[in-house]
Amino acid sequence: MNLLCCHLLALVSGGCSEDSFKYVAYSATYLLLFPVALICNGGALAVFILQRSRRSSASCVVMTNLALSDFSFSLTLPLRLHYYFSGRVWTFSDWLCRLYVYCFYVNLYTSILFLTLLSVLRWLAVTRPLRHRALATPTKALLVCLGVWLFVGVASAPFLLQGRICRVLIMNYVALLIGFLLPFLTIVLSYSRIVRRLTRRSSLHGAEGPSARLRECNRRRSVHLVAMVMVTFVVCFLPYHVMRSVHLHATFAGWSCDVTAPLQRVVAVTLCMAASNSAINPVLYYYSTRRFRDNLREARTSLSGRRGSITAPYH
Repeated sequence: MNLLCCHLLALVSGGCSEDSFKYVAYSATYLLLFPVALICNGGALAVFILQRSRRSSASCVVMTNLALSDFSFSLTLPLRLHYYFSGRVWTFSDWLCRLYVYCFYVNLYTSILFLTLLSVLRWLAVTRPLRHRALATPTKALLVCLGVWLFVGVASAPFLLQGRICRVLIMNYVALLIGFLLPFLTIVLSYSRIVRRLTRRSSLHGAEGPSARLRECNRRRSVHLVAMVMVTFVVCFLPYHVMRSVHLHATFAGWSCDVTAPLQRVVAVTLCMAASNSAINPVLYYYSTRRFRDNLREARTSLSGRRGSITAPYH
């Protein structure tokens, strides 16, 4: 057995002793997650990239990068499933195992930062529309996204090396602060500012006329997007970061397995919840973004037209 790879896989699993529960949980989750994340994010990428007839936007650029992150993560899941179904024996090279662990954390934190960026863009659109037009251009959004990839890629590079529990503990607290707490507080602040602005405008004057109603609809759609992002953080990311920190602290402090073993099981469940975000994000694109729905309908109409079939209009 490749001991180095087992050690690296334990970093994303936790480990006091071999526990069949976490492997059953991982296997079941990834078996379900792999086809859903692969198909949904692959389809989302196709919609974002291939539909060139519509003018791009900063939000579209960010969502494209988010879909790319989730799609890339789904491509690594067969490696993890092979590891479980072969009796937890890693038959591939060390570098491929390190790459899997590296990709897990790159996906996790690029997803968090891209979701945060979406919330900030919606906050600017509602509360600072003039500044939003100046700052939220596709080119600038692309540069910020490239910066996110570079930052997370470099920050996650230690996972390509042999990990030590002390180093992992320090990395955990840095990731907890920069990779979760700050983005989460940013999203909460964005949501509260958007709601406050909408409440203030509603109390001052109602929506009169088609243009006013359209603006009101767009603002409420912004509220829905940021609210969905916040729920995603609470459900997918918050439990994992809390339990991972508690478990790593317990392991580093030398607590008994009577305490760390149950914690390890909880970490396994919360890790599955965090990984499931890659299948949830496409739902966020569809229900919160009119442009994505329009592009998806256009793509389906285009495909149907190529097959020579008649497509009924969508309402």
